[in-house]
This record gives sequence, structure tokens and C-alpha cells, in this order.
Amino acid sequence: MEALVVVAHDEKVVREFSKQAEAFGDPRLNTAFTRHLGRLVEFMEPELDLEDVVLEVAAGTGLVSRAIAGRVRHVTALDLTPAMLAQGKREADRDGVTNVTFTRGDAAGLTYADRSFTLVVTRFSLHQVADPKAVVEEMARVSRPGAALIVADLIRPDGLAGDPDRVERLRDPSHGALLTEERITELVAATGAEVRRVDRFELVRPLEPWLALAHTEPDAAAQIRKELEDELAGGDPTGMRPGMVDGELHFTHSYLYLHANAA
Repeated sequence: MEALVVVAHDEKVVREFSKQAEAFGDPRLNTAFTRHLGRLVEFMEPELDLEDVVLEVAAGTGLVSRAIAGRVRHVTALDLTPAMLAQGKREADRDGVTNVTFTRGDAAGLTYADRSFTLVVTRFSLHQVADPKAVVEEMARVSRPGAALIVADLIRPDGLAGDPDRVERLRDPSHGALLTEERITELVAATGAEVRRVDRFELVRPLEPWLALAHTEPDAAAQIRKELEDELAGGDPTGMRPGMVDGELHFTHSYLYLHANAA
């Protein structure tokens, strides 16, 4: 039964992210993936080496892979969604990036041998997958001893009122569950890896581009707008921390970048 649940979730992921592939790198829509890409590269910078063989897990269109390609020997961008990989390959070819390989695969069941990579990174995947523990374990398994493990993800802040996962699933039915920083740290440390550094920050995002990127169904989008507006008027908390910026409805996401060294 558990395997069937995972398969069903993976099918949702492929369906939903196929819709997002073409606009995935559009800064007007995908603020989270584009605005702070440089911040993530800077966070990774001390671990990057021209001899590195890198794996990006659940890579989407390989935005991270392409951003670091010039600083390492080779990057494998692995994702479950063919449309994402195809879009990433088109953009890599357009930009003359030749040392990134786009590969379809399951983050929770990597086909690579133990100790294959000198750096393994995943960005905004653990909240999306059916089994984040399996993904982290696989990342550690394919890492060479001392290799950098980089996890960048949305997190659920401590003490947050409301249920942001319910709203996230209204917007994108393939959403899994936001983890806390403590839980992500536990998952990484349980592999024997040593957590070395973290970077935490928040992003206030406009609501409408976020809905447009996911092609959220009109009824669901209307419900999300209403719930955030109701919260601003004194209603029940949604967990999305809404606010108005220049007359436009916004909400707040919390992010964590974590660097560990594999055992």
C-alpha cells in the first residue's frame, strides 16, 4: 500500500511540474527559485572545486546545476519530470553550458553507486517528496566521505499558527509537507553527516505570480485569496502570514540553507 501511495504522489509531481516547466526560470513568476539563486551559489562557494563531480537531486530545470557548472568538472541534474529536464536542456544549450547532464530519476531511489559524487545538492525538494528521509539517505549514500551535502528548502517556522500545508496543497496538489529546521537537521545528522553551516531567511512573495506559476485551478485560487484576506481582517490564521505590499496581497515563506559533510 505504501508503494502505491508513493507512486500516486510521484504522478502528481510529474503532472504539476510539467505545467510549470516552461516558466520555471521566469523571475516574474518564480521568485523563490530565481531571486535567491545567487545567495545559494554564494552559500555553496566554499565547497565548490574545479574537480568536483556534482549531483543535483530533484533539480527541476537545473537552475542550480547551470549556475555552478563553470566552477566544477561536471554536474548531473536529476529530476522526475521529463518536461523539466527538457526545458533545462534547452536553456543549457542556449547558454552554451556543456558540462551538465540532464537525467530522469527518482530522488528516493538513486541508481548511482555508493560514493559517486564529491558534492550533492537538493533545492526545494524535501517539502515536495513523499519520503524526505529516503531522499536524504540516498544523497548521503552516493556522497564520498567528506563531500558537501547541501539542502536548501522551504521550512515551517517554530510556533507558526495555522496550517500552511493545506494552503500549499490547494495551490499545488503535489505539495507534501513543510519540515522544520530541526527535522531537516535530524534527517541529515542521522546519516552520519556533520552539519557545518546554516543560513535562514524569509521571503515576502506576491500571491498572484505564485498562483500563476502553478496554474492553480480558479476555484482553489479564489479560496486561497479569500482565506488570506480573511486572515488580514482578523480571521483564522492560515500559516501563510499574509500582508499587503503596495496594495497587492503577499505572503511569507521561510527558507533554510544547510551544509553538512558526509560521513
